[in-house]
Amino acid sequence: MQSRYILNFQGRMFRPHPSPNLLNNERCDVFISHRSIDTKRTVPTLLYDHLRRLGFCPFLDNKTMKPGDKLFHKINNAIFECKLGVAVVSPRYCESFFCLHELALMLERQKKLIPIFCDIKPSQLRVNTAKLSVEPEELRRFKSALEEAKYTVGLTFNSSTGNFSDIVNCASEIIVSTLMELEDEEKLPMAV
Repeated sequence: MQSRYILNFQGRMFRPHPSPNLLNNERCDVFISHRSIDTKRTVPTLLYDHLRRLGFCPFLDNKTMKPGDKLFHKINNAIFECKLGVAVVSPRYCESFFCLHELALMLERQKKLIPIFCDIKPSQLRVNTAKLSVEPEELRRFKSALEEAKYTVGLTFNSSTGNFSDIVNCASEIIVSTLMELEDEEKLPMAV
């Protein structure tokens, strides 16, 4: 069933992207936020590779960025341009300024968010102020973003008992169907 939707979706909106880098302001379809120390070689990378094979253009920092790229500029632009955000939330996600900035920016830009809770429950989400020192305004942004993510329906995955292939396939199906819904919404005429 997934392949029928992908082909239909690709025919309507996407063409395969030949390069893994966002060159010439190529618009990214999906921004994948993750904590490298926890998940670099697991769900985010597998999801990125799977979406690339399907012809989509995801953004994943360690796959998309190259030496010399300006970190905030590249990440912020990808979030501004993406259609959908995926946050692979792991136990140390809330210790990272960059992860919390990405999450907050996706939600501030009103991007549809699909959280994948890896080895953590949504109820455990909170800014780790012992590991992260930020200004009060940033702390407010981060807490607000985590609160919203906590109450967003997502996927849960236990890396010690789960199957990585299953979570990547499930997440991909949800991403594809969500992108189709977003495309359909864009085509609806504005009510006057």
